[in-house]
Amino acid sequence: MSMLVLPALLAALLVWPQPSQAASGGRIGGGSFRSAPSMPRSYGGGYRGGYGGGYQRGGIGFPFIVPFFFGGGGLFGFLVLMAVVGLVLNAFRGGGGGGGQALPAGMRGGDLDGYRPDGPVSIAQLQVGLLASARELQRDLRQLAASSDTSNSSGLQRVLQDSTLALLRHPDLWVYANAEVGQVPFQSAESTFNRLSMTERSKLSGEITTNVSGARGPASTTSAGDADATSDYIAVTLLVASRSRIALKPVSGSEELREALRVVGSVPSDQLLALEVIWQPEGVGEVLSADELITAYPDLKHL
Repeated sequence: MSMLVLPALLAALLVWPQPSQAASGGRIGGGSFRSAPSMPRSYGGGYRGGYGGGYQRGGIGFPFIVPFFFGGGGLFGFLVLMAVVGLVLNAFRGGGGGGGQALPAGMRGGDLDGYRPDGPVSIAQLQVGLLASARELQRDLRQLAASSDTSNSSGLQRVLQDSTLALLRHPDLWVYANAEVGQVPFQSAESTFNRLSMTERSKLSGEITTNVSGARGPASTTSAGDADATSDYIAVTLLVASRSRIALKPVSGSEELREALRVVGSVPSDQLLALEVIWQPEGVGEVLSADELITAYPDLKHL
């Protein structure tokens, strides 16, 4: 197994985006991976797409999970794959060869495939590069950070809806986009989400406007303000973790991006586990050039 992991690790290092020091940014987010139900709502066939096997009667005693993801095949796909590989390796180390975990009463035969102790978690990442003349978008996100309650799922769902709506209002300024989605075991979902969040945050020179898990960041020495609209870009990343599957499709044009924003924005509050909205630039008069945008977000596709 280690021989398989090493080439993937080397490939990931090659595509790991370099942090951009050109501009600071803003961030709104929060959530919890500790509130998922211990049993699914329905045993009958839920979460079948993209997963294989089911609950093993023998062997290593955990659901055999095949990772599902699409996108640019870069860091996002690598982290989704490693989440599953890590779970498999831990299971082999911790109890391979055992008789497996006992099944609840009634979980036999045809119902076997529907049993998921915690259920898989869908993680979606949607990134949009807009012309910097979309300064109203920055103001909308800044206002969201100032007014939103990010300490609960309903407040986070409002942030998600309002963020996607703010992006949907500027279709004439969309230039680049990328959508990626994957499903990972619940046990590794939080660490995978956190790694993806840290990757995006590392692209900022600093975080000026923040509202995360109900806490607003301290005042920064840099003032928040509009981007230089004479040229250059604004980049927005939406990172969403959901108990339910997020049916994103590849984005190659404006219509696909519009549909992707609608799909992501419609994740209900009772399924929303975590959310990050990250954007740059955020400082007064800061710029994000075309070269800096493509360097920091190499998987973006021109619409």
